Amino acid sequence: MPRHEDPRLLTGRGRFLDDIALTGMLHAGFVRATVAHGRVTELDLSATRAVPGVVAAYDAADLALGDIVAILDRPAEEFTPTAMPVLARDKVRFVGEPVALVVARDPYAVEDGIEAARVAYDVLDAVTSADAALAAGAPVVHDEAPDNVLLDVSMFDTPGVDEAFAAAGTTATGCVVEVETHSARQNALPLETRGALASWDARDDQLLVQTTTQVPHQVRTMVARCLGVPERTVRVTVPDMGGGFGQKCVVGREEIAVAAAAQRLHRPVKWIEDRREALTAGFLAREQHYRTRAAFDGDGHITALDVDVVCDMGAYSCYPFTAGIEPLMASAEMPSVYRVPAYRVRGRAITSTKAPTAPYRGVSRPQYVVAIERVMERAARELGLDPVEVRRRNVVTQFPYTGVNGVTYDPGTYRESLDLAESIIRDEGWYDERDRAAAAGRHLGIGFCCFSERTGYGSEAFAKRKMTVVPGFDLSEIRMDTTGAVVVTSGTMNHGQSHETTFAQIVADRLGIDTARVKLRQGDTERIAYGWGTFASRSVTIGGSAVALASERLGELLCRIAAHLLETRPENVALDGDGGVAQLDDPDRRLSYEDIADVAYLRSHLLPKDVEPTLTATASFDVPGDGTFSNATHAVVVEADPGTGAIRILRYACVEDCGVVIHPQVVEGQCRGGIAQGIAGALFEEVTYDAQGEPSAASFIDYLVPTATEIPDITIAHLETPCAFTANGAKGAGEGGTIGAPAAVLNAVNDALRHTGVELDTTPIHPATVLDALEGRP
Repeated sequence: MPRHEDPRLLTGRGRFLDDIALTGMLHAGFVRATVAHGRVTELDLSATRAVPGVVAAYDAADLALGDIVAILDRPAEEFTPTAMPVLARDKVRFVGEPVALVVARDPYAVEDGIEAARVAYDVLDAVTSADAALAAGAPVVHDEAPDNVLLDVSMFDTPGVDEAFAAAGTTATGCVVEVETHSARQNALPLETRGALASWDARDDQLLVQTTTQVPHQVRTMVARCLGVPERTVRVTVPDMGGGFGQKCVVGREEIAVAAAAQRLHRPVKWIEDRREALTAGFLAREQHYRTRAAFDGDGHITALDVDVVCDMGAYSCYPFTAGIEPLMASAEMPSVYRVPAYRVRGRAITSTKAPTAPYRGVSRPQYVVAIERVMERAARELGLDPVEVRRRNVVTQFPYTGVNGVTYDPGTYRESLDLAESIIRDEGWYDERDRAAAAGRHLGIGFCCFSERTGYGSEAFAKRKMTVVPGFDLSEIRMDTTGAVVVTSGTMNHGQSHETTFAQIVADRLGIDTARVKLRQGDTERIAYGWGTFASRSVTIGGSAVALASERLGELLCRIAAHLLETRPENVALDGDGGVAQLDDPDRRLSYEDIADVAYLRSHLLPKDVEPTLTATASFDVPGDGTFSNATHAVVVEADPGTGAIRILRYACVEDCGVVIHPQVVEGQCRGGIAQGIAGALFEEVTYDAQGEPSAASFIDYLVPTATEIPDITIAHLETPCAFTANGAKGAGEGGTIGAPAAVLNAVNDALRHTGVELDTTPIHPATVLDALEGRP
């Protein structure tokens, strides 16, 4: 079926934040730090306030706002909380950190006001890498963390690790492999940057914040806390949103500052992040280093895994997830799809003088999957086995499976997806083509990646991280009007996932009505008590399950009223799948939803005595236990250009299992978009800094983003293992493409370079690195 959103969005009728203009609206911008690390010795806004058109200029003392603090309920030796001020006060910790807010009548006056601000710093040494942060005598980013470590957790150290390594190292047939992998810092790069438009409603005594966020209720909570006002006085709404990818599932300091300015001025204030700000000062992700050791027996079975994870989280903890989001994710799920008998892991989050980190599509899984998949490749080489066969001998095949990490995996198709992906590549003749290419002096390689994606994290799963703010559940309310049409609310937040379509399908399936008669309302904190938004592939698994349960309860209410009106027993009626309720023993006796709604609202005296005059139902849903796991195998064929070192992807196949596929076009769009972002991380995108902490990429001239010409055609095959405990049988599909692509591409590139003796374990893969390998340079 066609997607509901497409006609509106594709014909320019979408309504995005910067499309909104209010009477008397002012514009805002930020004076940002020009040094990566320094004490603020002077901040003079007097010249700014004198600029024509400037209405106000605020520093931290002027606004006197509370700090943003994200906390884990862990002992001091494991976690150090740090405060992120809305505007920097005595110290700045990255280039681009906001130190003052300028409000003016137009954006041009804002820029003039920013330029007029005088800020002086006592410059301190920058901390631009994890190694530098951990070095003895390193500059201290936060006084609370003198060693620059915000999280240090050894989550698992199960019995038998040392014994397994000793056995593998002393037997003639086993082996111990060690791989060090590194991923570069990336920007999520949603097409629409961040922004906020705040306005004061004197009649309702309420601050309206329209913003580009994946988590409107969390923004409301933090705006109210920082402003020191009751939460009922803050309303957050989200218009159409051009992507988020996790960068917008944390609370930004800029939207709080804009809200504070609107509250003080009693006028609408708008801030739209420009692309330079987005690239240099927006939330970043992905900079991680893994040292992974694995023991294997002579048959290629893994016997132990020992991992050290270091994540550079930048200057601050993000709210609500904290700096622990990446190392805790990696530590908990590192064994991936493989049977690992013994497991030891240490995860650390370090702070540096870079823009802070937020979850980005996949959240550590692209990185730990690279680590474990490189281990499988290395073991295959050491043992003289085919890499696919090593995976085949180690993947989980019996479900439910409780791993050494204490996580219970629901049924999936780990082995089946691997076999099908391999058969696609083999049946198309790519193995033979690789051999022919090698004989002709060309450099073709084939790579695989087998992985799982935990989706729909519920409260139990998040609570294991010991977060003091525990996401999980979702709520839904459904209302039928007098015409039999319905409005359904959800605490999720669409930003490209086609919720208007898939949620309408869920309702229509439960009630037997046309999807055109279903309207989804979300992105408004006044419409639902609390919601956790959209991230971690939770929308259909959790939000969709709540919608399904609410729809079923409305259906039960409709049947109860219809039975009363038809003067029959409740068990003798059922929804007829055609917009009505029919009597089972006499199907010709039926009432349409319009008939029932007419009585419920306009002739309520005819209702059963114990039924209230409304057609409304609510439901909540929370995934039990460890959540549900999608899985996939990616297969890639690449060719390395001996003249330039460039990597060209010749073939890309994805075999995925996300349970029941509600809308195939939507799922395949999620897969392809995710794969494109994964390829970007493997071959192109990287945020770098000079020794002073200045980011090198302030535009797309320097930050290399793949275009349509670099992304290949992608074949997607679906397997379907319904989830037993979501209301739709669906699992999440939002992040898998991004998770699998980096490892699959990296393995394919290494296969293309197999004759050189060089192995690459860092992403992105630079052409110069490939060229050096092909030409025999170290």
